[in-house]
Amino acid sequence: MDTTPTEADLAAAEAELHEGPKGRPGWTLAIVSIALFMVTLDNLVVGVALPSIREDLGAGLESLEWTVNAYTLSYAVLLMPAAAVGDRFGRRKMFLIGLATFTGASLLAALAPSIDALVAARALQGLGAAIVTPLTLTLLAEAFPGEKRGMALGIWSGVSGLGVALGPVVGGAVIDGAGSWQWIFGINIPIGIVLGCLAIWKLVESRGESRPLDLPGIGLAGLGLFGLTYAVVRGETLGWGSFGILAPGLGGIALLVIFVLWERRAREPMLPMRLFKSRGFAATNVVSFSMFFGVFGSIFYLSQFFQTAQGYTPFESGVRTLPFTAMPIFVAPIAGILSDKIGAKPLMATGLAMQAIAISWLAAISTPTVAYSHLLIPFVICGTGMSLVFAPAANAVLASVRQRESGQASGATNAIREVGGVMGVSMLGVLFAAHGSYASPQAYADGVVAALPLGAAVLAIGAVAALFVPGLKQMRADAEELAAEELAEGQLAVPTA
Repeated sequence: MDTTPTEADLAAAEAELHEGPKGRPGWTLAIVSIALFMVTLDNLVVGVALPSIREDLGAGLESLEWTVNAYTLSYAVLLMPAAAVGDRFGRRKMFLIGLATFTGASLLAALAPSIDALVAARALQGLGAAIVTPLTLTLLAEAFPGEKRGMALGIWSGVSGLGVALGPVVGGAVIDGAGSWQWIFGINIPIGIVLGCLAIWKLVESRGESRPLDLPGIGLAGLGLFGLTYAVVRGETLGWGSFGILAPGLGGIALLVIFVLWERRAREPMLPMRLFKSRGFAATNVVSFSMFFGVFGSIFYLSQFFQTAQGYTPFESGVRTLPFTAMPIFVAPIAGILSDKIGAKPLMATGLAMQAIAISWLAAISTPTVAYSHLLIPFVICGTGMSLVFAPAANAVLASVRQRESGQASGATNAIREVGGVMGVSMLGVLFAAHGSYASPQAYADGVVAALPLGAAVLAIGAVAALFVPGLKQMRADAEELAAEELAEGQLAVPTA
C-alpha cells in the first residue's frame, strides 16, 4: 500500500511547529528524505516480487495476500499514535527505533525460510514504517525556518512521489540483476545502518506536547481489523459458514464496534468520532477508502499479470507499470492548484470515475495475449484519476476540521485509506480464487477478469460519495467558521489578570 504522506500531513506539521529551526537543516533533509524514500520504495517493490516469492517459497494466493496485508494492517493501525509517541518520548529517539525496526525486519524478510516467516517480518516492517513516516515530517519541519520550510517540504514530497513511481522498476531491476527476490529487502540493510549512524550524529532531539496514548483503541482496532481480514482471506478455503471463519469474522466486527464506542468516550481518542460529524470529512474518507479498495486491490493482481500471464521478467513488468505509477508526479501538483480554484468535489468525482472506467476497461481486455499498447491508455487514465484525488482529498479534509485537529484528521484519513487497500486485496482475492488460479497464464487472466469488476464498482461508489463533499464556497465558509470558533475558544482559554 501507498505510504505517501498527504498534504494534510504537511499542514499538520506547519500547524504544530511554531518555534525556530532546530538542528542541521541540510543533514536533516537528506536523512529524512532517504528514510522516506526507502520506506515508500520498499512497499512498492513487493508487488513486482510476488511471482518470484510464490515460486521460491511455494506460496499460495492467501499467503501472498498476507505478504501485503500484514505490512499494511500494521502500518494503518500504528500510524495514528506514532506521532504522539514521538512527542512524548523524543522524536529523534523514536525515529531511530523505527528505522532500526524497519532495517532489522528487512534482514528477517531477506533471510525468511518460509512464507510464514516472511509475513511476520513484513508485519514488523509495517511497524517500523509507521513510526518513521510521520516523524520524517516533524523532524524536517523543525529543522527549517518558516521562510524555507516550504522548499524543504516540497523536496520531501517529491522524493516520496519518486519512490512510488520507481518502486516497481527498481524492484524488477534488483530481482533481475541479483537473480533473487531477497535482495529487494537486503538493500535496505546497509542503507538503514548508514542512516541510523547519521541520525545519531546529525539529528537533534526534540519533544512535543505529551499526550496520553490510546492503548485500548490501538488494541481494539488492530485485533478487529485482523479478525475481519483473516475471515475474508481464509473464507474460500475453510468455508464461509465454518466456525473458523465465523468466529474471527464476527469477532472482528464486534471489536470494531466496541472500538467506535470506546473512541466516542475516550478522553484522548486515537480516532475522534466527532470528526465524522463534518460532511466534508466523512464523505472524503469514503472517497479515500473507495479509491484504495478499488485501485490498490486491483494493483495487487495487475502487478503480477505481466509475469504470471505474459511471461515477462520482473524488470520488464516494472517498466510497463510506469504509465500507471508515474502519473501522480505530473498531475498531482496541477490537481492541488485546481482544488484551490474550483474545489475538491469535481476533481475527486472525476478522478474516481476515471479510475472506475479504467479498471473496467482492463477487466474487459486482460488476456494472456493482449498487446501492451491496448493496456497503455487505461493505465494512463487510472494513474491520472488517482492524481486528481490525492491533493484535493487532503485539502477537503483540512477544510473540514479545526487547525489543531489537522494532525489527527490526517492520521485518520491515512489509516482509513490503508484499511481500504487491505479490504480491496482481500475481497478481490475472494473473486480471483473462485474463478482463477496460478495454474496457467489463462487461469490467472480468468481470475483477474473476475476480480477487477468489484474494484471498479467500489470506485464508482466513491465517485458518487465525492458528490456529497461540499462545494468550494461552502468549504471556505465552513473553514472560516471553524477558524473563528477555534480563535474564540483560544481567547476564552487565556487567563485574565
